[in-house]
Amino acid sequence: MFSRLSLIALIGLSSLLLATVAQAEEETGWAGEVGLNGARTTGNNDTANIGFSFKLKNRGSDWRHNLAGAADYGSNQGKTNKRRYRLSYKIGRDLAARVYGFANADYYSEDFGAFKHGYYIGGGAGYSVLVDGPTQWRLEAGAGFRSQKARLKPNDPSGLSSRLEEFASARLFSDFEHKFNEGVTLTNDTELFYSDIDTFFINEIGVNSRMFGDLALRASFRVEAHTDVPDGREEVDTISRIGIVYKMQ
Repeated sequence: MFSRLSLIALIGLSSLLLATVAQAEEETGWAGEVGLNGARTTGNNDTANIGFSFKLKNRGSDWRHNLAGAADYGSNQGKTNKRRYRLSYKIGRDLAARVYGFANADYYSEDFGAFKHGYYIGGGAGYSVLVDGPTQWRLEAGAGFRSQKARLKPNDPSGLSSRLEEFASARLFSDFEHKFNEGVTLTNDTELFYSDIDTFFINEIGVNSRMFGDLALRASFRVEAHTDVPDGREEVDTISRIGIVYKMQ
């Protein structure tokens, strides 16, 4: 029941964010990629599954918008063993040649992980370290509010199935991309949410290799790690993906 509500909320939030973006001033159009993939997950859930993902951006003369999301689904012998959704949105405004301010929101739902669902809302400032040539690199720092619902083991002494955790969190982010040539691009995104209750680390490295036209083959490896998880749960999850992406110029 909750998974269906989460999916409905995810779709509704996506529609709302897209409508907001459509009204932003001085838009020049969206660019980025959408893709279909097969994935292998280890950690709290050991499965093979299929997935969909997108990563889009829009730049005007002053405003910038970033919208990203992913969905993974897997089953074994007719039983669902993987259902995972993620959505993030960021709006920023240039403050100087390489400096910008931003506000961002992230949401996730995970049916079989250490945490059922959670979100982050915050803001901060970013700096474009490298903007010219084949290498692009941005760094961000900020703070905000985190909420997550921990999934407890069935025989937990509290007698509860989950525990809500809410706290302030600092955020650091690195967005790195290097184009080796017209056909091959390396990406590496690193994100850290720090707090004394639970620190959440994410790193995803991937390679896009152009096939023909706007289609490319993408292989990626993602690590997600929590410092504080419920008893009986793994601190680290990994996701290996390979699939086809469509580039939007």
